[in-house]
Amino acid sequence: MVAGLDFDVLKQKDTWQAFGIGVVLFCIIGYASLSLFGLTSSIYGTSSDVREAPDFEVMTMNRAGIDDTIADEQGMVQLSNLRGNVVILDFMAIDCANCHYIQEHIDQNLAEWGSLSGEYPVVVLSIASWYGYESYEQINNTFGDNDSDKYMAWPVANGGTKVILLEDGERGDLVEYYSAQAIPLALVIDHEGFVVAKENTGTPLDNWKSFENAIEAANSGEAEDLRIGIAKADRSVQGVFIIGLFLGILVYFSPCAFPVLPSYITYYLSLGMKEDELREAGKITGRLPSSFEVGGFAALGQLTFFGIVGIIIFGLSEVIPLSGVLHTVAIAIAWLLLILGSLMLLGWTSHLLNWVQGLLNKYQTMETDDVFTPRRNMYLWGIGYSAASVDCTAAAVFPFVAWLTVVGNEAFIAGLGGLIISVTMLMIIVTVLVGMGRQAMIAFLRRSTGIVKATGAWMMMFAGVGLLMYLTQPELIVEVLQ
Repeated sequence: MVAGLDFDVLKQKDTWQAFGIGVVLFCIIGYASLSLFGLTSSIYGTSSDVREAPDFEVMTMNRAGIDDTIADEQGMVQLSNLRGNVVILDFMAIDCANCHYIQEHIDQNLAEWGSLSGEYPVVVLSIASWYGYESYEQINNTFGDNDSDKYMAWPVANGGTKVILLEDGERGDLVEYYSAQAIPLALVIDHEGFVVAKENTGTPLDNWKSFENAIEAANSGEAEDLRIGIAKADRSVQGVFIIGLFLGILVYFSPCAFPVLPSYITYYLSLGMKEDELREAGKITGRLPSSFEVGGFAALGQLTFFGIVGIIIFGLSEVIPLSGVLHTVAIAIAWLLLILGSLMLLGWTSHLLNWVQGLLNKYQTMETDDVFTPRRNMYLWGIGYSAASVDCTAAAVFPFVAWLTVVGNEAFIAGLGGLIISVTMLMIIVTVLVGMGRQAMIAFLRRSTGIVKATGAWMMMFAGVGLLMYLTQPELIVEVLQ
Protein backbone atom coordinates (compact mmCIF):
# COMPACT_ATOMS: atom_id res chain seq x y z
CA MET A 1 0.00 0.00 0.00
CA VAL A 2 1.39 3.41 -1.01
CA ALA A 3 0.07 6.65 0.54
CA GLY A 4 -3.29 5.09 1.26
CA LEU A 5 -3.52 3.39 -2.15
CA ASP A 6 -3.84 -0.40 -2.16
CA PHE A 7 -2.36 -1.69 -5.42
CA ASP A 8 -2.95 -5.27 -4.26
CA VAL A 9 -6.59 -4.73 -5.19
CA LEU A 10 -5.50 -5.25 -8.81
CA LYS A 11 -4.61 -8.85 -7.92
CA GLN A 12 -8.04 -9.63 -6.51
CA LYS A 13 -10.58 -11.64 -8.46
CA ASP A 14 -13.47 -9.38 -7.42
CA THR A 15 -11.74 -6.38 -9.01
CA TRP A 16 -11.68 -8.00 -12.42
CA GLN A 17 -15.16 -9.41 -12.01
CA ALA A 18 -16.23 -5.83 -11.37
CA PHE A 19 -14.31 -4.81 -14.51
CA GLY A 20 -16.31 -7.28 -16.59
CA ILE A 21 -19.57 -6.17 -15.02
CA GLY A 22 -18.62 -2.55 -15.65
CA VAL A 23 -17.87 -3.19 -19.33
CA VAL A 24 -21.20 -4.97 -19.84
CA LEU A 25 -23.19 -2.32 -17.95
CA PHE A 26 -21.39 0.54 -19.69
CA CYS A 27 -22.10 -0.93 -23.14
CA ILE A 28 -25.72 -1.80 -22.36
CA ILE A 29 -26.48 1.57 -20.80
CA GLY A 30 -24.64 3.43 -23.56
CA TYR A 31 -26.40 1.63 -26.39
CA ALA A 32 -29.79 1.84 -24.68
CA SER A 33 -29.29 5.55 -24.07
CA LEU A 34 -28.34 6.20 -27.70
CA SER A 35 -31.30 4.15 -28.91
CA LEU A 36 -33.72 5.95 -26.61
CA PHE A 37 -32.22 9.30 -27.55
CA GLY A 38 -32.52 8.50 -31.24
CA LEU A 39 -36.16 7.48 -30.84
CA THR A 40 -37.20 10.50 -28.81
CA SER A 41 -35.18 13.03 -30.81
CA SER A 42 -36.63 11.77 -34.09
CA ILE A 43 -40.10 12.52 -32.75
CA TYR A 44 -39.35 15.75 -30.92
CA GLY A 45 -39.97 18.89 -32.95
CA THR A 46 -41.82 17.14 -35.78
CA SER A 47 -45.42 17.48 -36.87
CA SER A 48 -47.89 15.56 -39.01
CA ASP A 49 -48.75 18.90 -40.62
CA VAL A 50 -46.26 18.90 -43.49
CA ARG A 51 -45.49 22.44 -44.55
CA GLU A 52 -42.57 24.31 -46.04
CA ALA A 53 -39.77 24.98 -43.57
CA PRO A 54 -40.11 28.40 -41.91
CA ASP A 55 -38.44 31.11 -43.96
CA PHE A 56 -35.67 33.12 -42.34
CA GLU A 57 -33.05 35.76 -43.05
CA VAL A 58 -29.71 35.54 -41.23
CA MET A 59 -26.34 37.28 -41.31
CA THR A 60 -23.44 35.15 -42.53
CA MET A 61 -19.73 35.60 -41.83
CA ASN A 62 -19.60 37.24 -45.30
CA ARG A 63 -16.37 35.54 -46.40
CA ALA A 64 -15.44 35.97 -50.04
CA GLY A 65 -15.77 32.78 -52.05
CA ILE A 66 -17.60 30.96 -49.24
CA ASP A 67 -20.53 32.79 -47.65
CA ASP A 68 -21.13 35.00 -50.67
CA THR A 69 -21.92 31.91 -52.76
CA ILE A 70 -25.41 31.99 -51.23
CA ALA A 71 -25.58 35.42 -49.53
CA ASP A 72 -26.21 38.89 -50.95
CA GLU A 73 -23.77 41.81 -50.98
CA GLN A 74 -24.43 42.57 -47.30
CA GLY A 75 -23.82 38.96 -46.27
CA MET A 76 -27.50 38.20 -45.66
CA VAL A 77 -29.00 34.89 -46.77
CA GLN A 78 -32.71 34.11 -47.02
CA LEU A 79 -33.84 30.49 -47.05
CA SER A 80 -36.56 30.99 -49.66
CA ASN A 81 -33.96 32.41 -52.06
CA LEU A 82 -32.27 29.00 -52.05
CA ARG A 83 -35.26 27.21 -53.60
CA GLY A 84 -34.10 24.94 -56.38
CA ASN A 85 -31.26 23.68 -54.17
CA VAL A 86 -31.07 20.95 -51.58
CA VAL A 87 -30.23 22.79 -48.36
CA ILE A 88 -28.53 21.13 -45.40
CA LEU A 89 -29.19 23.23 -42.30
CA ASP A 90 -26.86 22.66 -39.36
CA PHE A 91 -27.98 24.24 -36.06
CA MET A 92 -24.92 24.38 -33.80
CA ALA A 93 -22.94 26.25 -31.14
CA ILE A 94 -19.31 26.72 -30.13
CA ASP A 95 -19.59 24.78 -26.88
CA CYS A 96 -21.73 21.97 -28.32
CA ALA A 97 -19.34 19.01 -28.59
CA ASN A 98 -21.86 16.81 -30.40
CA CYS A 99 -22.34 19.57 -32.98
CA HIS A 100 -18.71 19.27 -34.00
CA TYR A 101 -19.31 15.65 -35.03
CA ILE A 102 -21.94 16.83 -37.49
CA GLN A 103 -19.50 19.44 -38.77
CA GLU A 104 -16.85 16.74 -39.13
CA HIS A 105 -19.32 14.73 -41.20
CA ILE A 106 -20.09 17.77 -43.35
CA ASP A 107 -16.40 18.46 -43.88
CA GLN A 108 -15.75 14.88 -44.98
CA ASN A 109 -18.70 14.76 -47.38
CA LEU A 110 -18.94 18.31 -48.73
CA ALA A 111 -17.03 17.54 -51.93
CA GLU A 112 -19.02 14.36 -52.57
CA TRP A 113 -22.33 16.19 -52.13
CA GLY A 114 -21.13 18.85 -54.54
CA SER A 115 -20.38 16.21 -57.17
CA LEU A 116 -23.82 14.57 -57.09
CA SER A 117 -25.27 14.47 -60.60
CA GLY A 118 -28.89 15.19 -59.71
CA GLU A 119 -30.89 18.19 -60.91
CA TYR A 120 -30.81 20.05 -57.57
CA PRO A 121 -27.39 21.12 -56.20
CA VAL A 122 -26.58 20.64 -52.52
CA VAL A 123 -25.65 23.64 -50.36
CA VAL A 124 -24.80 23.69 -46.66
CA LEU A 125 -25.54 26.41 -44.11
CA SER A 126 -24.46 26.15 -40.47
CA ILE A 127 -26.33 28.45 -38.10
CA ALA A 128 -25.13 29.33 -34.60
CA SER A 129 -28.09 28.78 -32.28
CA TRP A 130 -26.89 30.00 -28.89
CA TYR A 131 -27.07 33.58 -30.08
CA GLY A 132 -28.08 34.80 -26.65
CA TYR A 133 -24.68 33.78 -25.28
CA GLU A 134 -22.31 33.43 -28.24
CA SER A 135 -21.76 36.65 -30.16
CA TYR A 136 -21.30 37.14 -33.89
CA GLU A 137 -17.62 37.89 -33.24
CA GLN A 138 -17.15 34.64 -31.29
CA ILE A 139 -18.80 32.65 -34.07
CA ASN A 140 -16.67 34.34 -36.71
CA ASN A 141 -13.44 33.81 -34.77
CA THR A 142 -14.27 30.14 -34.13
CA PHE A 143 -15.72 28.99 -37.44
CA GLY A 144 -14.78 31.74 -39.90
CA ASP A 145 -11.08 32.12 -39.10
CA ASN A 146 -8.92 29.99 -41.38
CA ASP A 147 -6.44 29.46 -38.51
CA SER A 148 -9.10 28.01 -36.17
CA ASP A 149 -9.20 24.25 -35.61
CA LYS A 150 -13.00 24.49 -36.04
CA TYR A 151 -12.83 26.37 -39.34
CA MET A 152 -15.75 25.71 -41.70
CA ALA A 153 -15.20 25.94 -45.44
CA TRP A 154 -18.93 26.44 -46.09
CA PRO A 155 -21.39 29.24 -45.26
CA VAL A 156 -21.84 30.02 -41.56
CA ALA A 157 -24.42 32.38 -40.07
CA ASN A 158 -25.61 33.54 -36.68
CA GLY A 159 -29.26 33.07 -35.74
CA GLY A 160 -31.40 35.47 -33.78
CA THR A 161 -34.68 36.19 -32.09
CA LYS A 162 -35.97 38.27 -35.02
CA VAL A 163 -34.92 36.32 -38.10
CA ILE A 164 -37.97 34.17 -38.91
CA LEU A 165 -40.07 35.87 -41.61
CA LEU A 166 -43.75 35.51 -40.73
CA GLU A 167 -46.66 35.93 -43.12
CA ASP A 168 -48.07 38.92 -41.23
CA GLY A 169 -44.81 40.82 -41.59
CA GLU A 170 -43.70 40.13 -38.04
CA ARG A 171 -40.51 38.28 -37.15
CA GLY A 172 -39.89 35.31 -34.88
CA ASP A 173 -37.18 33.42 -33.03
CA LEU A 174 -35.20 30.91 -35.09
CA VAL A 175 -34.80 28.30 -32.33
CA GLU A 176 -38.47 28.47 -31.41
CA TYR A 177 -39.80 28.00 -34.94
CA TYR A 178 -37.40 25.14 -35.74
CA SER A 179 -37.67 23.47 -32.29
CA ALA A 180 -33.90 23.72 -32.08
CA GLN A 181 -33.58 23.95 -28.30
CA ALA A 182 -31.74 20.64 -28.28
CA ILE A 183 -28.76 20.90 -30.58
CA PRO A 184 -27.17 19.56 -32.65
CA LEU A 185 -29.93 19.57 -35.21
CA ALA A 186 -29.31 18.86 -38.88
CA LEU A 187 -32.06 19.12 -41.49
CA VAL A 188 -32.22 18.30 -45.18
CA ILE A 189 -34.58 20.61 -47.10
CA ASP A 190 -35.56 19.70 -50.64
CA HIS A 191 -35.71 22.01 -53.67
CA GLU A 192 -39.29 23.04 -52.86
CA GLY A 193 -38.55 23.98 -49.25
CA PHE A 194 -39.80 20.88 -47.39
CA VAL A 195 -37.81 19.06 -44.71
CA VAL A 196 -37.04 15.48 -45.78
CA ALA A 197 -34.57 14.38 -43.07
CA LYS A 198 -33.74 15.27 -39.48
CA GLU A 199 -30.82 14.25 -37.27
CA ASN A 200 -30.17 15.27 -33.65
CA THR A 201 -26.79 13.68 -33.03
CA GLY A 202 -23.37 13.65 -34.60
CA THR A 203 -23.06 9.92 -33.96
CA PRO A 204 -26.26 8.30 -35.31
CA LEU A 205 -26.55 4.55 -34.81
CA ASP A 206 -27.17 3.97 -38.53
CA ASN A 207 -23.90 5.79 -39.33
CA TRP A 208 -25.72 8.54 -41.28
CA LYS A 209 -27.26 6.10 -43.76
CA SER A 210 -30.82 7.51 -43.67
CA PHE A 211 -29.55 11.10 -43.74
CA GLU A 212 -27.32 10.42 -46.76
CA ASN A 213 -30.12 8.58 -48.56
CA ALA A 214 -32.36 11.61 -48.08
CA ILE A 215 -29.72 13.93 -49.55
CA GLU A 216 -29.32 11.74 -52.62
CA ALA A 217 -33.10 11.42 -53.06
CA ALA A 218 -33.56 15.19 -52.73
CA ASN A 219 -30.72 15.81 -55.19
CA SER A 220 -32.61 13.69 -57.72
CA GLY A 221 -35.97 15.28 -56.91
CA GLU A 222 -37.35 12.03 -55.52
CA ALA A 223 -37.74 12.87 -51.82
CA GLU A 224 -41.41 13.85 -51.75
CA ASP A 225 -42.35 10.71 -49.79
CA LEU A 226 -39.79 11.62 -47.11
CA ARG A 227 -41.27 15.00 -46.24
CA ILE A 228 -41.98 15.74 -42.58
CA GLY A 229 -43.44 18.70 -40.75
CA ILE A 230 -41.45 20.87 -38.35
CA ALA A 231 -43.37 21.91 -35.26
CA LYS A 232 -42.94 25.27 -33.62
CA ALA A 233 -41.65 24.73 -30.10
CA ASP A 234 -44.17 25.03 -27.30
CA ARG A 235 -41.29 26.05 -25.01
CA SER A 236 -41.48 22.58 -23.50
CA VAL A 237 -38.60 21.52 -21.30
CA GLN A 238 -39.47 17.83 -20.91
CA GLY A 239 -36.03 16.80 -22.13
CA VAL A 240 -34.27 18.82 -19.46
CA PHE A 241 -36.69 17.43 -16.89
CA ILE A 242 -35.86 13.84 -17.91
CA ILE A 243 -32.13 14.56 -17.69
CA GLY A 244 -32.74 15.78 -14.16
CA LEU A 245 -34.55 12.53 -13.33
CA PHE A 246 -31.64 10.39 -14.52
CA LEU A 247 -29.13 12.62 -12.78
CA GLY A 248 -30.99 12.04 -9.52
CA ILE A 249 -30.27 8.32 -9.83
CA LEU A 250 -26.57 9.09 -10.28
CA VAL A 251 -26.61 11.29 -7.19
CA TYR A 252 -28.34 8.71 -5.04
CA PHE A 253 -26.32 5.66 -6.06
CA SER A 254 -22.99 7.44 -6.40
CA PRO A 255 -20.03 5.08 -5.75
CA CYS A 256 -18.71 7.65 -3.27
CA ALA A 257 -21.85 7.52 -1.16
CA PHE A 258 -23.01 3.95 -1.71
CA PRO A 259 -21.12 2.57 1.34
CA VAL A 260 -23.13 5.01 3.47
CA LEU A 261 -26.43 3.49 2.36
CA PRO A 262 -26.24 0.32 4.51
CA SER A 263 -25.60 2.41 7.62
CA TYR A 264 -28.63 4.55 6.80
CA ILE A 265 -30.83 1.47 6.44
CA THR A 266 -29.47 -0.04 9.65
CA TYR A 267 -30.04 3.19 11.52
CA TYR A 268 -33.62 3.48 10.33
CA LEU A 269 -34.44 -0.12 11.26
CA SER A 270 -32.96 0.42 14.71
CA LEU A 271 -35.45 3.22 15.33
CA GLY A 272 -38.38 0.82 15.26
CA MET A 273 -36.64 -1.69 17.51
CA LYS A 274 -35.81 0.98 20.11
CA GLU A 275 -39.11 2.87 20.00
CA ASP A 276 -40.52 1.41 23.23
CA GLU A 277 -37.24 1.92 25.06
CA LEU A 278 -36.96 5.55 23.95
CA ARG A 279 -40.57 6.27 24.82
CA GLU A 280 -40.24 4.79 28.32
CA ALA A 281 -37.17 6.92 28.93
CA GLY A 282 -39.11 10.03 27.88
CA LYS A 283 -36.69 10.79 25.07
CA ILE A 284 -39.36 10.72 22.40
CA THR A 285 -42.98 11.86 22.43
CA GLY A 286 -45.75 11.31 19.94
CA ARG A 287 -45.56 8.72 17.23
CA LEU A 288 -42.38 7.66 15.52
CA PRO A 289 -42.20 9.02 11.96
CA SER A 290 -43.43 6.68 9.24
CA SER A 291 -41.21 5.27 6.51
CA PHE A 292 -42.57 7.86 4.09
CA GLU A 293 -41.79 10.70 6.50
CA VAL A 294 -38.28 9.50 7.29
CA GLY A 295 -37.46 9.15 3.58
CA GLY A 296 -38.96 12.56 2.90
CA PHE A 297 -36.86 14.29 5.58
CA ALA A 298 -33.68 12.59 4.34
CA ALA A 299 -34.51 13.62 0.77
CA LEU A 300 -35.15 17.17 1.95
CA GLY A 301 -31.65 17.21 3.42
CA GLN A 302 -30.17 16.12 0.10
CA LEU A 303 -32.12 18.75 -1.77
CA THR A 304 -31.01 21.43 0.68
CA PHE A 305 -27.39 20.64 -0.11
CA PHE A 306 -27.82 20.71 -3.88
CA GLY A 307 -30.14 23.71 -3.66
CA ILE A 308 -27.34 25.68 -2.02
CA VAL A 309 -24.98 24.48 -4.75
CA GLY A 310 -27.48 25.61 -7.40
CA ILE A 311 -27.79 29.07 -5.88
CA ILE A 312 -24.02 29.47 -5.79
CA ILE A 313 -23.62 28.43 -9.43
CA PHE A 314 -26.59 30.55 -10.51
CA GLY A 315 -24.90 33.52 -8.87
CA LEU A 316 -21.65 32.78 -10.69
CA SER A 317 -23.47 32.88 -14.03
CA GLU A 318 -23.90 36.61 -13.56
CA VAL A 319 -20.13 37.05 -13.24
CA ILE A 320 -18.67 34.38 -15.54
CA PRO A 321 -19.79 33.83 -19.17
CA LEU A 322 -20.55 30.15 -18.59
CA SER A 323 -21.30 29.35 -22.22
CA GLY A 324 -17.71 30.21 -23.09
CA VAL A 325 -16.12 27.76 -20.68
CA LEU A 326 -18.41 24.72 -20.80
CA HIS A 327 -16.17 22.75 -23.16
CA THR A 328 -13.14 23.34 -20.95
CA VAL A 329 -15.18 22.40 -17.91
CA ALA A 330 -16.35 19.22 -19.64
CA ILE A 331 -12.76 18.18 -20.38
CA ALA A 332 -11.80 18.87 -16.76
CA ILE A 333 -14.74 16.72 -15.65
CA ALA A 334 -13.58 13.87 -17.88
CA TRP A 335 -10.15 13.95 -16.23
CA LEU A 336 -11.82 14.18 -12.83
CA LEU A 337 -13.90 11.06 -13.53
CA LEU A 338 -10.84 9.15 -14.71
CA ILE A 339 -8.68 10.17 -11.75
CA LEU A 340 -11.36 9.68 -9.10
CA GLY A 341 -12.32 6.30 -10.55
CA SER A 342 -8.70 5.15 -10.42
CA LEU A 343 -8.21 6.39 -6.86
CA MET A 344 -11.46 4.81 -5.68
CA LEU A 345 -10.51 1.47 -7.19
CA LEU A 346 -7.23 1.59 -5.26
CA GLY A 347 -8.99 2.22 -1.98
CA TRP A 348 -8.63 5.99 -1.72
CA THR A 349 -11.32 7.64 0.35
CA SER A 350 -12.12 11.30 -0.08
CA HIS A 351 -12.17 13.59 2.91
CA LEU A 352 -13.06 16.64 0.84
CA LEU A 353 -16.17 17.48 2.81
CA ASN A 354 -15.59 15.71 6.10
CA TRP A 355 -15.95 19.07 7.80
CA VAL A 356 -19.59 19.11 6.67
CA GLN A 357 -20.30 15.83 8.42
CA GLY A 358 -18.47 17.06 11.52
CA LEU A 359 -20.70 20.12 11.61
CA LEU A 360 -23.82 17.99 11.20
CA ASN A 361 -22.80 15.73 14.07
CA LYS A 362 -23.01 18.73 16.42
CA TYR A 363 -26.74 19.05 15.75
CA GLN A 364 -27.73 15.40 15.57
CA THR A 365 -29.18 13.72 18.63
CA MET A 366 -28.42 10.21 19.87
CA GLU A 367 -30.42 7.72 21.89
CA THR A 368 -28.30 8.72 24.91
CA ASP A 369 -29.38 12.38 24.70
CA ASP A 370 -32.23 13.76 26.78
CA VAL A 371 -34.34 14.37 23.67
CA PHE A 372 -34.14 12.21 20.55
CA THR A 373 -35.13 13.87 17.23
CA PRO A 374 -35.34 11.27 14.43
CA ARG A 375 -36.86 13.69 11.90
CA ARG A 376 -34.08 16.23 12.32
CA ASN A 377 -31.51 13.45 12.27
CA MET A 378 -32.83 12.16 8.94
CA TYR A 379 -32.77 15.66 7.46
CA LEU A 380 -29.16 16.17 8.56
CA TRP A 381 -28.25 12.69 7.37
CA GLY A 382 -29.53 13.62 3.89
CA ILE A 383 -27.19 16.62 3.80
CA GLY A 384 -24.29 14.43 4.88
CA TYR A 385 -25.13 11.81 2.25
CA SER A 386 -24.98 14.44 -0.51
CA ALA A 387 -21.75 15.86 0.88
CA ALA A 388 -20.23 12.37 0.92
CA SER A 389 -21.09 11.88 -2.75
CA VAL A 390 -19.94 15.29 -3.95
CA ASP A 391 -16.57 14.02 -5.22
CA CYS A 392 -18.44 11.88 -7.76
CA THR A 393 -21.63 13.81 -8.38
CA ALA A 394 -19.97 17.21 -8.70
CA ALA A 395 -18.75 16.04 -12.11
CA ALA A 396 -22.37 15.78 -13.23
CA VAL A 397 -24.52 17.95 -10.97
CA PHE A 398 -22.48 21.15 -10.92
CA PRO A 399 -22.03 21.45 -14.72
CA PHE A 400 -25.66 20.41 -15.18
CA VAL A 401 -26.84 23.24 -12.96
CA ALA A 402 -24.42 25.62 -14.69
CA TRP A 403 -25.78 24.54 -18.07
CA LEU A 404 -29.33 25.13 -16.87
CA THR A 405 -28.47 28.73 -16.02
CA VAL A 406 -27.24 29.20 -19.59
CA VAL A 407 -30.25 27.55 -21.24
CA GLY A 408 -32.78 29.70 -19.39
CA ASN A 409 -34.98 30.07 -16.34
CA GLU A 410 -37.63 27.58 -17.48
CA ALA A 411 -35.01 24.90 -18.12
CA PHE A 412 -33.38 25.71 -14.78
CA ILE A 413 -36.65 25.07 -12.94
CA ALA A 414 -37.51 21.95 -14.96
CA GLY A 415 -34.03 20.42 -14.66
CA LEU A 416 -33.82 20.97 -10.92
CA GLY A 417 -37.41 19.75 -10.64
CA GLY A 418 -36.46 16.47 -12.30
CA LEU A 419 -33.45 16.12 -10.01
CA ILE A 420 -35.56 16.89 -6.94
CA ILE A 421 -38.31 14.41 -7.83
CA SER A 422 -35.83 11.64 -8.69
CA VAL A 423 -33.78 11.98 -5.51
CA THR A 424 -36.87 12.36 -3.34
CA MET A 425 -38.64 9.33 -4.78
CA LEU A 426 -35.53 7.13 -4.55
CA MET A 427 -34.95 8.06 -0.92
CA ILE A 428 -38.60 7.49 -0.02
CA ILE A 429 -38.83 4.21 -1.97
CA VAL A 430 -35.71 2.77 -0.31
CA THR A 431 -36.94 3.83 3.13
CA VAL A 432 -40.44 2.45 2.59
CA LEU A 433 -39.04 -0.87 1.33
CA VAL A 434 -36.90 -1.13 4.44
CA GLY A 435 -39.87 -0.20 6.58
CA MET A 436 -41.82 -3.09 5.07
CA GLY A 437 -39.39 -5.45 6.74
CA ARG A 438 -36.89 -6.06 3.96
CA GLN A 439 -34.16 -7.08 6.43
CA ALA A 440 -32.38 -9.06 3.73
CA MET A 441 -31.60 -5.78 1.98
CA ILE A 442 -29.10 -4.84 4.68
CA ALA A 443 -27.17 -8.08 4.34
CA PHE A 444 -27.21 -7.81 0.56
CA LEU A 445 -25.87 -4.25 0.54
CA ARG A 446 -23.17 -5.05 3.06
CA ARG A 447 -22.19 -8.18 1.18
CA SER A 448 -22.15 -6.42 -2.20
CA THR A 449 -20.63 -3.07 -1.25
CA GLY A 450 -17.09 -4.07 -2.29
CA ILE A 451 -17.89 -5.29 -5.78
CA VAL A 452 -20.47 -2.53 -6.30
CA LYS A 453 -17.92 0.12 -5.39
CA ALA A 454 -15.30 -1.46 -7.69
CA THR A 455 -17.84 -1.62 -10.52
CA GLY A 456 -18.70 2.02 -9.94
CA ALA A 457 -15.01 2.94 -9.99
CA TRP A 458 -14.43 1.12 -13.29
CA MET A 459 -17.50 2.77 -14.82
CA MET A 460 -16.26 6.18 -13.70
CA MET A 461 -12.98 5.50 -15.49
CA PHE A 462 -14.79 4.27 -18.61
CA ALA A 463 -16.91 7.41 -18.56
CA GLY A 464 -13.82 9.60 -18.15
CA VAL A 465 -11.95 7.96 -21.03
CA GLY A 466 -15.03 7.96 -23.26
CA LEU A 467 -15.78 11.61 -22.53
CA LEU A 468 -12.17 12.64 -23.17
CA MET A 469 -12.17 10.85 -26.52
CA TYR A 470 -15.55 12.29 -27.42
CA LEU A 471 -14.55 15.86 -26.57
CA THR A 472 -11.01 15.91 -27.93
CA GLN A 473 -10.82 13.32 -30.74
CA PRO A 474 -13.84 13.81 -33.04
CA GLU A 475 -11.92 12.66 -36.12
CA LEU A 476 -10.99 9.37 -34.45
CA ILE A 477 -14.54 8.78 -33.21
CA VAL A 478 -15.93 9.41 -36.69
CA GLU A 479 -13.45 6.93 -38.20
CA VAL A 480 -14.35 4.29 -35.62
CA LEU A 481 -18.07 4.70 -36.29
CA GLN A 482 -17.66 4.50 -40.06
